Amino acid sequence: METTAQVHGRIDLNKLKKTGAVVLPSLFTIANMAFGFFSIISASERNYVLAGWLIIMSYVMDMLDGRIARLVHGESAFGVEIDSLSDWMSFGIAPAYLMYNFVLKDYGFWGYPVAFLYVLCGALRLARFNLKAHFGESSKAYFQGLPIPAAAGILASFVLAYSMLEAEGSVRNIKLIMNQMPLIYGIMPFMMIALALLMVSSVPYAAFKQGNLLKPTSIQGMLFIVSVLSLIIAYPQDALFFFFSLYAVSGLLAGLYKVVTSIGRAPNKEE
Repeated sequence: METTAQVHGRIDLNKLKKTGAVVLPSLFTIANMAFGFFSIISASERNYVLAGWLIIMSYVMDMLDGRIARLVHGESAFGVEIDSLSDWMSFGIAPAYLMYNFVLKDYGFWGYPVAFLYVLCGALRLARFNLKAHFGESSKAYFQGLPIPAAAGILASFVLAYSMLEAEGSVRNIKLIMNQMPLIYGIMPFMMIALALLMVSSVPYAAFKQGNLLKPTSIQGMLFIVSVLSLIIAYPQDALFFFFSLYAVSGLLAGLYKVVTSIGRAPNKEE
């Protein structure tokens, strides 16, 4: 029979484990926020390449905190809130400030509302996500609207890829993508507006939280992961821009497919 001291000791140990499970993913969340904050400082000092890479590092930290939280069963309401605040800093404010300094300031007054629209829609996107999470309405199969880390990834990787146009000497790049950089630079305000609207839209985007495609234990998953990593290692800036952009387009294609199939089924229901 256990003594009172043993019972209290076991309870304290359980509390310590539970606290550690909550704190561990939060450390990665704070690192996410820190990288976003330092990105803003770097952009203010016109070190745009460093600012872009810091946003990419925030993206890595954001991926890790969620996976670690699920691994150690450390999900909590606090974690949801601090994660969204960090995301708004790193994927809302930081990329908007970076893009204003890198591109939008050349458009005079119109650069302000474009940058603010992106920040505003990012906040609305995160607020909607939190509400769904609190009421248990979030889906593990897909996201509603473009996730803000993906939108920020497009902007940050664009800065990294475009900066290679001015790099001296031999640089590794994908010519097909690099040739489009001047055009993308010219339409960037419209791209930011599109990204902002996609974030608050109902367009479905794959969450990759379940399914066999990305499981490393499957052949398809291994091939996919190896292919993606190989391209990123070989052509980091261009590959990141390509994959983030491909993800943004994939949601539009999935939404279009859903609309077309629903229209095709409508006559059958009437019959």
